[in-house]
Formats: sequence, C-alpha cells, structure tokens
Amino acid sequence: MHNSLTTSERAAALAQLRAVMQREHIDAILVPSADPHLSEYLPGRWQGREWLSGFTGSVGAFIATAAFAGVWTDARYWTQAEAELAGSDIALMKIPSGASLLYVDWLAANLHSGQTVAVDARVLGLSTARLLADALRERGIVLRTDIDLLDEVWSERPPLPAAPVFEHAAPYASTTRADKLAEVRAAMATMGATGHFISTLDDIAWLFNLRGADVNYNPVFLSHALIGPDRATLFVADGKVPADVAERLRLDRVELAPYGQAEAALAQLGAGEVLLVDPRRITAGMRAAVPAAVKVVEAVNPSTFAKSKKTQQDAAHVRATMEQDGAALCEFFAWLDVRLADKRRGPPTELDIDTHICAARARRPGFVSPSFGTIAGFNANGAIMHYRATEASHADIEGDGLLLIDSGGQYLGGTTDITRVVPIGTPSAAQKRDFTLVLKGVIALSSAQFPRGTKSPMLDALARAPIWAAGNEYGHGTGHGVGYFLNVHEGPQSISATSMPEPHTAMEPGMITSVEPGIYRPGRWGIRIENLVLNRSAEATEFGEFLDFETLTLCPIDTRLLDLQLLRADETKWLNDYHATVRARLAPHVDGAARAWLDERTEEI
Repeated sequence: MHNSLTTSERAAALAQLRAVMQREHIDAILVPSADPHLSEYLPGRWQGREWLSGFTGSVGAFIATAAFAGVWTDARYWTQAEAELAGSDIALMKIPSGASLLYVDWLAANLHSGQTVAVDARVLGLSTARLLADALRERGIVLRTDIDLLDEVWSERPPLPAAPVFEHAAPYASTTRADKLAEVRAAMATMGATGHFISTLDDIAWLFNLRGADVNYNPVFLSHALIGPDRATLFVADGKVPADVAERLRLDRVELAPYGQAEAALAQLGAGEVLLVDPRRITAGMRAAVPAAVKVVEAVNPSTFAKSKKTQQDAAHVRATMEQDGAALCEFFAWLDVRLADKRRGPPTELDIDTHICAARARRPGFVSPSFGTIAGFNANGAIMHYRATEASHADIEGDGLLLIDSGGQYLGGTTDITRVVPIGTPSAAQKRDFTLVLKGVIALSSAQFPRGTKSPMLDALARAPIWAAGNEYGHGTGHGVGYFLNVHEGPQSISATSMPEPHTAMEPGMITSVEPGIYRPGRWGIRIENLVLNRSAEATEFGEFLDFETLTLCPIDTRLLDLQLLRADETKWLNDYHATVRARLAPHVDGAARAWLDERTEEI
C-alpha cells in the first residue's frame, strides 16, 4: 500500500512535493512520524514519512527543502535506514535517541530569516511545536502549520481505518468504566479542571474499557475524548461502535460524536471553563482550537498514571497469559529444533520463524494478535536492532551462529514481549561471552531492590554495569513500560538513560516494564535477552518502602550459550531458580515434543 513505491517513483513524488512547496512559497517541509493521536504505530493514512522516504522504522522525521532531503532517526534504526535509503538522494541524519529534536536545530541553522517551514499542526505534538516555534522565531523563520501538503501529492493516500470497536469486558477488565472515569474526574478536581481533553489512543481505550483494531499490533481505535464533570463525549467514526456497546456507554453517561467533530467541540468551550490537557499527548492543532477565554491547565493525563499501575486482578491475568505465551514458545522452539535437524528439506528462513511463532500463539486461548512485528535476525541481521525480514530480503538459517527472536502477543489477559537467542550449529567463544554478559545485565536489574518512587531512568545503569565492565555498550534503552492488552510500548516509566528522570517516571507497584540489555556487533551478530517484570512491594524500613521485580516472562534462557566461568554463584542460582519456576508453571500446558524441549532447556547448570 503505502510503501510499495520504487526509488524512481519516490523521487518523482518528492519532485512533485517540491513543486507544490515552491507554489506555496514554502522553503522546508517537516513530516514527523505521527498521527493526530501522536501514536508510535501509525494507521496507513499518516505514514507519509515512510511513503516519501522508503524508511520503514517506527521513529523518524523527514525534512525536504529545494535542495536537500533527510530522515532523522536513532541508533536502533541506523543500519536499517542506510539500507532502505540506499540509492535515493535522501540523507540519513543520526540522532542520539527517538526523543531527540535535533532536526529542530537543523532547520534553525539551515534556513534564513524570512523563509518558511511547513508542518501539519494536526500531527505535530504541542510540546514539539513550541520548541520548533521558539527556535525558528529567534532566526526570523516563519512557521506555517495550517497546510497538509501530502494531500496534494499522495493520490493513493489510505482512508481512515474502519475496524469495529469492542468492549474489554470482565473478568479481564478488573475496574469498571464508571470507576475509571470517577478516578480521572477526581484528579481533574484537584487541578481545578472542569474538562479534560484526551487524544492518546491507549489512554482512551483503557479509560472506556474499549478496544479496536485500527493500528497494527496495538488494540486501539481512532478517537478523541472530552471528559466533563458528569458526562463524557467519545469522538469516533460513525458505525464503528456497535449498538449494544453504544447503549452501555450511554448508561455510563458517555455520548458518541463523529470523529471529525473534536476540534469543533473544543472551539465551543465557553469562558469560565478550565480545560486539562497533556502537552506531550495533544497536537498543536487541537490546542489551537481551544478559545483564548478558556483557561488551560497542563499536566500528564491522569489516565497515563492510572493505567500504568496494574491491579492485583490484572497481574493475575497477566501471569496466566504468560503461562500460555510460554507454552506457545515451547511448541515453537521444539518445532525449530526438529526443522533445523531435518536435512532433507532446505534450511528454514527468518520468515518461517515469524509464521510458526505466530501460529503457535494463535492456538492459545485469549490470543488476539501479535503485539509487534516479529524480529527474527540470524547472525548479521541480529545486529540490526529493529530488523524485519521481508520476502525480498531475508536470511536462511544454516551453518554456525546466533538466531535472535524478539516477538510478542496481544491476549485478552495481557500483552507479552520476549526476546531469546538460540545457537545454530556451534557458537563461538566470543558469542558465548557476549551472551553471558547480557544475561548478567538481565540478572543484575531483575534482582534489584530500590526505594518506591525511584525515577525509572536511574535503574538503567544496573543492567549496563556488567556490560560496561567488559568494555561493551548498546544503543537503546534497557526497558519500556508495557500496557494491559494495550500498547507494547507504554509509559510513563522507561528504564532508559536517554529519558529524563522526571516526576512522572517514578516506579510504583503494579507497573510492568521490560528488561532487555543487549550487545550488537554490526555485520556479525546481535544478542538481546528480554523479560517483562512487575514492580511489587519488597519491604518497609526506616528509610521507607522498597520495591523489587517479579519476573513475569516464562521461557527458558538457552544455557548452551553460556560461558559458565563468567557467572558468579548467585547468578547461577538466579538462573536455576528461574528455570525451575519456568518448568513448574509451563509443564501443565505442554506435552509431547514441547514438554521434552522444556525439560531439556530448564535443566540445572
């Protein structure tokens, strides 16, 4: 659909875009990776950056001037971007993290006073818009946000998605919609707000106990919400909400309105109203619709905090889901061993991994969809952090080396995300050393105890310490928050050195976060081991309450890749204890070859 253009077709589209820019007296266009909800994974309609550049990573910004075009993206995507941009005249501009706004500095430095930068306000985050406006104003550069140039040149632009909305019901939804709305209204009251506008799809899905399928991998639906003191309005396309669901919403004093009417509803707010918005989670276009007479309070969406702290019932469903997910992985890995040993057939490919791992999950109760595109990278491909095998470009799995598999599932009872590395043939001593160092990082962070309220970025160095001690490093964060049958990347907590340790990143009981250090050797191999962990209360001392982690993910870590001389006794004990737990909890869910595989891979070392 959006990414099927050839390099020459893309060059023609860019030439057409530049012609429109010239006609409109625009000197530079910025196309962010964003939709009107500032989502990570975008519906096709807003994948303009990918359509114009050919770069398919989920994070990046595209800028074109009359003489230059470039994509700004971070270390996770550099290898991928170099390959996807090859042969085009589009430059790769390297930035330190996905949150970096270095392209703002570039625009300020490379345009002159009196020139104009255009970006569609409907997909530009408010906080980013302010930084951009300030930087350009200082240089006398004009910022124009009232125009969507893509509409003129993108003749086959996809329409809005039309998948139906459904309820995330009991027993999985442990808190009612009415109770969640009451909690948000209580937070509004403490800030003196009479209204609260939300655009982020995970917040809306969680708050209203609704799910959808408008975005690949994330069970969300395109919508905005306006919460008042006793009523709420959900702006969603006509026909998406079934009549019975609409009736239950009405009983909770939630009205439906057309998706396109959100801006008009904001424009109709009256003087004396106090509107709560989250500047990091609302677009400049939506903010501009609010009349000047309305007082605006800016703070993190209350739902963002609330949904990060899973209830005890939620956690119980996640544990049960992890048993099903782990059992599916046992079946998959047992299949892989048999397939690798079958010399009569040709070697399996990276594409086969995705097909069979998704099929194994799909046989499990409560499964809805993958939670992201499977990353299956053999040897050099494993060093590409967000690698994706395609029909046109993928590796056969044969010979000696390492196969990295990062995959996950969306289930009614939770969201999973796991990375494992398995040896193919005979692994080298250097590969075993790297693997063991990464495992030491996993164990160091997973075993940590820390004061409640610790800012999550502060924990990042615990996983890196064993890797740093050996002179290695990795170019991504150590952990991201995970939703509850919601987005696989979901804050506000993030165990990442590039995140600011702000108040809203505080670690609280009930949060689920990934632990995923790695070592990547470009052109050779990549190693990452990833588990999901749950914050829980550990002890109270005179210094306050302390938290630790419960490891939720249940799947063996391949001991064939260990350099046992590098493990301390306590680390060996952690691994043996983990494997004993994995065996005990997965055994009731598997039999035959999968059970034999589980028993073998969880043997004590």
